[in-house]
Amino acid sequence: MGEFGAAYHTESVRTRLIGTVAGVGAVAALSFAMLPLRSHISVSTAALVLVVPVVAGAVVGGFVAGLASVAAGFLAFDFLYIPPYGTLNVGTAQNWTALGVYAVVMLLVARVVARLDYSRDEAQRGGDVAKRLSELSELLVGDRPVDDLLTTIVSAAHTILDVPGVSLLVLDEGRLTVAASAGEALTAEELARLDPQSGQPVSVGTAPGVPGELRSLALVVSGRPVGILALRGLPDSETDRAVLTTFANDAALALERARLREEARRSQLLEEVDRFRQGLMGAVSHDLRTPLATIKVASSTLSNRANLLSPEQTQELYRLIEVESDRLTRLVANLLDMTRIEAGVFSVRRAPVAPVQLAKEAVAALGASMNGHRVDLAVAPSLPAVDVDALLIGQVLINLLDNAIRHSPDHGVIAVIGAVADDHVTLAVSDEGPGIPPERREEVFSRFTRFDTGGRAGLGLAIARTFVEAHGESIWYEDAPGGGARFVLSLPTARFDAAEA
Repeated sequence: MGEFGAAYHTESVRTRLIGTVAGVGAVAALSFAMLPLRSHISVSTAALVLVVPVVAGAVVGGFVAGLASVAAGFLAFDFLYIPPYGTLNVGTAQNWTALGVYAVVMLLVARVVARLDYSRDEAQRGGDVAKRLSELSELLVGDRPVDDLLTTIVSAAHTILDVPGVSLLVLDEGRLTVAASAGEALTAEELARLDPQSGQPVSVGTAPGVPGELRSLALVVSGRPVGILALRGLPDSETDRAVLTTFANDAALALERARLREEARRSQLLEEVDRFRQGLMGAVSHDLRTPLATIKVASSTLSNRANLLSPEQTQELYRLIEVESDRLTRLVANLLDMTRIEAGVFSVRRAPVAPVQLAKEAVAALGASMNGHRVDLAVAPSLPAVDVDALLIGQVLINLLDNAIRHSPDHGVIAVIGAVADDHVTLAVSDEGPGIPPERREEVFSRFTRFDTGGRAGLGLAIARTFVEAHGESIWYEDAPGGGARFVLSLPTARFDAAEA
């Protein structure tokens, strides 16, 4: 019996008892109240007065209470108001007719009143059922993982419908397995019976049957099964069984929707992985080609024509190999950083560090890769220390400097400028290159962005944004004064306790 059905049954027993007591009591009270007037009222008048307790009993306690009131009224009417008084002897045929008419009319009145009361209760019960169905539907709606949804389905059926045990079974490699359960779990024997190959009968559907027997309810969407709801017994109420059927249909739709959503997510993830792989291969094939070709040509020249080269030419070739090797090292470092970012395994280890130290170490790391570019370092030693991961922010500055070198004209000037803004320190890296059109300024921070002018900006700058944002800060682009590109990042200042000062 469902939670609502059990409550309804208990309430019905209580109201029937109250209605019976009220009806019989009213019969006794009115009968004795009219006794002093018995010689002045007719038999029909007494019968009409005794209609009142029958109606009262039927209204309060239903037809059963009305029936008890009719029986009490019949006896009181016969005993007190049909001569000879004080006996159950009816006497004349006229008295028999009056008593019979009273009994028939009272039964009809009790039936009509009880039916009206039952219709009112059914209307209220229907409203409660609709409310419960709405609550159940709300439990099944939403963007939930399949495992969470399975648990919700069995818990709702067990708790709201008060079924002793509920299990939800799904197909796993051709066999039924329990995906979720609530209440009394299925035994191994019962699970074997539910297997279509077992040959053992199992009751299907929500038709009344033996209490506590194993029942199975198929969860089907568009003719395709998505699972089986196995129940130990069914609700006693027909309305609760109808609720169970509707709930099973809603559960099947919710499971199918969740399954399709999971498949869409997996497909989206696979597409993202494929896109990343293609972009990574594009970055490797594009960015590795130039330094590898340069190293190959320089090393081949040194190997095959060393005796024909002047010392200056030899030194230049060695410098090219060193510069392009450094470029390859930075590219591999960026690729490894991107792998760490994708895997979500990199962490931020903060410590106070001077901004000028970060800038100087980044410039020094590029070394010969400056390729004739001059770096104007305008980062004052007096700037407050910043609370950052020096390795990550150092890599950010290296990536920004490398980007400036690649897009600046030969012998162009690259500026690194530090400033204080509120409780933050900003570091800006600017070049004298062509700059970036307004519509492309956000794209440069995306992975593997290709520009019409050639080159690829997304890898190093995407890593730079990720590392900066991991500190809770931001990095942005703006036009440099006099032309060119400027990338600015904000860094949090370090706060020292009084004991440390």
